[in-house]
Amino acid sequence: MPSKPNSRGGRAARSFALGAIAAVALAGCQSTGRGPATTGSLRPTGTLVTSDLSQQNALAAVQTWGAAYGKNEKDQRAALNYAAALRAAGQTSQAVAVMRKAVILHPSDRTVLAAFGKALAEDGQFREALSVVQRAQQRDHPDWQLLATEGAILDSLGDNNGARERYSQALVLAPGEPQVLNNLAMSYVLGRDLQKAEATLRQALASPKATTRVRQNLALVLTLQGKGSEAQAFVSGGSPSGQAGANMDYLQGMVAQPNTWADLKKES
Repeated sequence: MPSKPNSRGGRAARSFALGAIAAVALAGCQSTGRGPATTGSLRPTGTLVTSDLSQQNALAAVQTWGAAYGKNEKDQRAALNYAAALRAAGQTSQAVAVMRKAVILHPSDRTVLAAFGKALAEDGQFREALSVVQRAQQRDHPDWQLLATEGAILDSLGDNNGARERYSQALVLAPGEPQVLNNLAMSYVLGRDLQKAEATLRQALASPKATTRVRQNLALVLTLQGKGSEAQAFVSGGSPSGQAGANMDYLQGMVAQPNTWADLKKES
């Protein structure tokens, strides 16, 4: 049975943990062409790593990829990156609109369908998001990224057990993948299992592919366990000064959410 919050405090705690879940980053299409210059790191596939974008860089990426998309709305890479930048900037409804049009242009493309599902989920349209992601999946040849995205959506719907099943399936296909481990760890936070969440995030961070969000979420989990000094040292060390500042801003912003920390500590 899915776990359901049964109190105002439980709802606040869920809001915290769901906000901290970074839905697994989706691979974009391969591109041999040169894309526009952009602020923020790119994967080998040419798609944005949105968890590493500051708000300022996200807004810059919106301008850059918005211009590319405006020149050619059929450009799949431009659509994916424009939608990703919009999500990073908090413009989730517009990201949904961009990806909805992309699905019309590329109705059978799994990457586009998955990105559409992710945009829907980040806009709070979880039921439609789940339907879209499941439609994109091929059960005889499953994609780990789609499984992980489905897991994040199930967590958002309160089905933590179902979510963890999807993460486990994804990790069979992509062992040690830090983006999947990150979401699995935050699912443990939803279940108040902070020790397991910490261990899973440390495992994720050991990968050279781990993003900034993994480090940030580990700091959050450390703070939940009363390890505030370790958390602050953690986000301040091992990162360039600008990124360390962004890490601290993220941590302080989550700490500032009313009642969240007390509720999670009380119920863990």
